[in-house]
Amino acid sequence: MKRYLFFLYFLLFCSFYALGQTWNKAYQDYFDQYKDIAIQQMRQYGIPASITLAQGALESGAGKSELTRRSNNHFGIKCNGWTGRKSYHDDDELGECFRAYNNAYESYVDHSVFLSKSPRYSRLFQLKQTDYKGWARGLKACGYATSPTYATKLIGIIELYGLDRYDSGKSHWHGIKLEALQGHSNRQIQAFNNNYYLYARSGDTYRSIAQDVGVSYRKLARYNERDKNDVLEEGEIVWLKKKRSKAPKQYKGYIHRVAGGESMYTISQKYGIRLKYLYKMNHLTADYQIQVGDMLRVR
Repeated sequence: MKRYLFFLYFLLFCSFYALGQTWNKAYQDYFDQYKDIAIQQMRQYGIPASITLAQGALESGAGKSELTRRSNNHFGIKCNGWTGRKSYHDDDELGECFRAYNNAYESYVDHSVFLSKSPRYSRLFQLKQTDYKGWARGLKACGYATSPTYATKLIGIIELYGLDRYDSGKSHWHGIKLEALQGHSNRQIQAFNNNYYLYARSGDTYRSIAQDVGVSYRKLARYNERDKNDVLEEGEIVWLKKKRSKAPKQYKGYIHRVAGGESMYTISQKYGIRLKYLYKMNHLTADYQIQVGDMLRVR
């Protein structure tokens, strides 16, 4: 049996080596740092988190390329109609124009918008969210990169680091410390900001959710800073642990621009921050009424 396992591991190692993929700590650190953002973007735009992470690591050299260090551009997106800050680097040609961002989060958001709003990539969104191979091959076919091995590299990275586990909400329970949570298989649970959350269904209450996840409905209401008897709106975020005092470190320097229909509470829920800390870090009193266009720190 030991010989068989050794042989199996050897074959796996050889297959990764043949694709030019061997485990790299810098890549693993990159995935650990940005997985929360990739998952959040997946929920909002439908792009597999595994694809976003693999592209980001490959295009940015695990965040260490000159373009990324100077311009926070993790996906090698060139200017092409861009009206924001720009940076010039040698690529297929000398001195090409690339988009520049204030932080990594802005780069991840722009990558999502770039793919979802471009007719060139529209057919990719007909694929299943778990079909990372189809997405990788589709990106190459649609002209995202000129390298003939681009799709193979993305697939190799995803499979070597197991990034496809981020494409399914159930996998985020790996290593969870909330041993009391039970029966979560009928709810898609996501991970973000060292916490776990789900989206309420039509007619949900904290009691109905508590029955599915095995946490006291009183605690759920308290974690979400609500009354235990509230009826929730469909799509509302429900946190399963106590929220944090600030957003993840990837959001350092990021400013949230208030959109129509948002409140301090909905913004605090979006980032998994306790409401009092959102007020505190923005030097606002509890009776302040935010306006569309207001700029808020989340870390």
